[in-house]
Amino acid sequence: MPHAPSHAGTAGASDTRTPAALPDDARARPGTPAPRPGTALVTGASSGIGAAVARRLSAEGWRLVLNGRDARRLGEVAAGASAAVFPEDLTRPAAERRLTGFALERVGRLDLLVACAGVGWAGDFTAMTRRAFDEVIEVNLVTTLRLVRQVLPHMVEAGSGRVVLVGSLAGSVGVRGEAVYSASKAAVAAFADALRYELRGTGVGVSLVVPGVVDTPFFEHRGTPYPRNRPRPVPPERVADAVWRAVSRGRDEVYVPGWLRLPARVRGAAPGLYRRLAATFG
Repeated sequence: MPHAPSHAGTAGASDTRTPAALPDDARARPGTPAPRPGTALVTGASSGIGAAVARRLSAEGWRLVLNGRDARRLGEVAAGASAAVFPEDLTRPAAERRLTGFALERVGRLDLLVACAGVGWAGDFTAMTRRAFDEVIEVNLVTTLRLVRQVLPHMVEAGSGRVVLVGSLAGSVGVRGEAVYSASKAAVAAFADALRYELRGTGVGVSLVVPGVVDTPFFEHRGTPYPRNRPRPVPPERVADAVWRAVSRGRDEVYVPGWLRLPARVRGAAPGLYRRLAATFG
């Protein structure tokens, strides 16, 4: 399912076990930033998930650089988060270089990149215009890879950092009427896996946050309302909580809500059964 466009986190009792006995998601992994606040670049921060992520990281004491297309709304988010802003469309030539240079100049180094920018389109694939096709692929996939390519060498040189990519359930299972959107998010998920393997031993980690339906302006911007009763949309703050879990615990992959991992697993374990169920129930 889609997430927010660019035009747009448990306390527990004390435990005396040794670190080796702690649950997997409670142990620090490569690329887990230090407990102290760091510096972060967040894209798609004008509204929706990106804005919620900016507010959450700011509340945790992080220094932020925010990017988005809507300069006015980006400024409003930044004012509440005490962040520097770089309002620009990342599909413009060399925009990722300008954004990275601006971020490094403002905060000195980047401990975290959270790529939230994205757009959607719904309808029959054969009815999709070339312009809409290019925009979905460019914003959801190409600009993200270009920006990671610019930021990553600085993290590798520092020997620490984390890249968080916001994917979608549509990229895990495919969604009827959203063929190109699903393809773009599936590519983001594959990129996250491949990059994680490549970065093993560098101190830099990669996380994929996989939301289902999120209550953001996404559907308004794509021009088609969300047609289903279930799953119900979750607030963008829940996705921001998931991003924070990925950052603070070094999680490789987080689904929002967590039960959405089930259909993805069914599709992986029994694709024929999944396809029959999907064809029947949508």
